Amino acid sequence: MNIQGKLIIIGGAVDKGSFTENDLDKSATKNLNFFEEGILKRIIKESKNKELSRIEVITTASKIPREIGPEYVKAFNFLGAYNVDVIHIERREQASDEDVLNRLKSADVVMFTGGDQLRLTSILGGTPFHDILISKYRNEDFTYAGTSAGAAAASNNMIYQGSSQEALLKGEVKITSGLGLIDDVVIDTHFVQRGRIGRLFQAVVGNPKVLGIGLGEDTGLLITNGRQMEALGSGLVILVDGREIKDTNLTQVELGQPISINHLVTHVMSKHDKFDLDTFKMTIHSSQYV
Repeated sequence: MNIQGKLIIIGGAVDKGSFTENDLDKSATKNLNFFEEGILKRIIKESKNKELSRIEVITTASKIPREIGPEYVKAFNFLGAYNVDVIHIERREQASDEDVLNRLKSADVVMFTGGDQLRLTSILGGTPFHDILISKYRNEDFTYAGTSAGAAAASNNMIYQGSSQEALLKGEVKITSGLGLIDDVVIDTHFVQRGRIGRLFQAVVGNPKVLGIGLGEDTGLLITNGRQMEALGSGLVILVDGREIKDTNLTQVELGQPISINHLVTHVMSKHDKFDLDTFKMTIHSSQYV
């Protein structure tokens, strides 16, 4: 399938600054690196109409939607994008509201905030809003951006629960269906800071066709054509490739017992590095061998 839209998935804790302070310029200075090179700026750059793009912030995953939504509006405004608003969808019936659907149809960018990805999928999954979202991503010059829960929910396979400390005990990691914008990957967020590498290992060993993607905080991936990935932001992206696994005890041990895996391949990406989901080849931007 020739995907026309773009995905920008972010590991959480995006350094967008908080504009609740009175001294806006002073706050901006603290986050200068973000404003010049950060992920929200890239979202604007990649969008159909740049600073003029219609951006809708979706707060469904958040438990504090009325607080988090305006923060994103202020951040986008500071970066020169003023055609920004917030859509609050807190119940399933709201995802069928004609006004909400028309706003989605007119959007060039949707920005899904963090929170609980299971809340996001259980409210939006299978609704007219979800159907339009998928159609726009596949067929239009449209950008789906999501941070934390909004990133985890973007794929067809979604991790929604699992202890970091006990992630390699059989059954500790819970996976369900996400929003289904991209297949054959599973995405985990706050990855480096919360030590979630084991969660991806278990997700991948259960079906090695699926590529594990671990996103650090203030770190993301731009995915174009549904296949080409570029690392964004200040941190690391960890990829877990299970296609060359030689052996595991996964089906032999009881629930709660440790999992063994032989020959699991990992890659580490940083800013501007690229990865091709068709060839599974990685290109390091500043390779010492070029």
